[in-house]
Amino acid sequence: MLSPLRRSLPLFGRRWKPLDFSNQSFVRIPEYHKIEEEALPDYVASIYYPRRIGEVIKERYQVVGKFGFGSTSTHRYIMLKIFVQASLFGRHDDNELRLYQHIEQCPEGHRRREAIRVLLDTFDIEGPTDTHHTLTFLHRNPMERLPSAVLAMVLWRVLLKLDYLHTQCEVARTDIKTDNIMLGIDNDSVFSEFEEKELEHPVPRKEVGPDGRIIYVSRDLKLPKNIARPVLCDFGSAMIAKEYQTEFVQPNIYQAPEVIIGVPWAYSVDIWNIWHIYEGGSLFTGHDHEFQRYRSRAHLAEIINLLGSPPPTLLVKGELREKFFTVEGEFGDAHLLTDRVPLEKRETTLAGQEEREAFLRLMEKMLQWEPHERSSAKELAEGE
Repeated sequence: MLSPLRRSLPLFGRRWKPLDFSNQSFVRIPEYHKIEEEALPDYVASIYYPRRIGEVIKERYQVVGKFGFGSTSTHRYIMLKIFVQASLFGRHDDNELRLYQHIEQCPEGHRRREAIRVLLDTFDIEGPTDTHHTLTFLHRNPMERLPSAVLAMVLWRVLLKLDYLHTQCEVARTDIKTDNIMLGIDNDSVFSEFEEKELEHPVPRKEVGPDGRIIYVSRDLKLPKNIARPVLCDFGSAMIAKEYQTEFVQPNIYQAPEVIIGVPWAYSVDIWNIWHIYEGGSLFTGHDHEFQRYRSRAHLAEIINLLGSPPPTLLVKGELREKFFTVEGEFGDAHLLTDRVPLEKRETTLAGQEEREAFLRLMEKMLQWEPHERSSAKELAEGE
């Protein structure tokens, strides 16, 4: 995992002096003790850029902390995203850059354009063994779970943003979840405090390998008192979708049923995922107890347990239907099915009856087997 970096951008015409992070009063973690990204099963240190707190990149950005935040004395804050080695990362970073450049060509005067995170700059950084592509953004504070008081507003604005992407940019986001929604911060004081803490009390770290690579413990960012409007971010999985697509998209547990069974999909795949914004977790797990991992058959079983059997009109269009269903349309792994559990028994966070009923009505407009029966982002935002 590569944590994003926070930096400041020197204002034009102003001399900029990097901060001094020479304070050595930090805890030294033994090399044998795995921390942070090292604990990931697929972690390979050599493919990541060996960033260091205090490092200056391209004479414009200074790393001041891990966990996505940092600054210099000019107090203009951005996020810097460094990808793993270009030769190993395939098309993901190029795709994200291409999507942001495509969105830049969308109508500028549209009132919903401001809801998309802005790409400020892009450049390459030379690491020890390869090049690392880098994107810079205006920063927004990520939240793992949205406060209940702002859920309705956040959902409404997310739907407006999706409508803009779908109708103005012809882009399918494909990966709607809370960690891809960032809330704006109007006051930079939380970043200044983060910076001061790192200068005074450096985070624990360890030095590994012959090249002296440093791995830092992440520092939390204080939640600001005033939260601004949410924006959509991280377009690495987004796709330009002018027509129906057949490419396999969406993280496993968020896949719409048409993606799983190989039906050509369109913008409605974005609508399938909205539950995650409210509940802070996926409606489905796809966990197959027999294999002890995600499997599409288990995912489909969970959908059937919620919505009932898929309509024949959908199955007939699926290239992978024979993998999961008989010629009569029966689910081939019926032993995975349980009694149907209605949606109202799965919602756990809304206390008020009126609010809860409104939420369930909204979800019913989204959670439909047939993509064309799901309401569009515009219809949902306007309460149709």
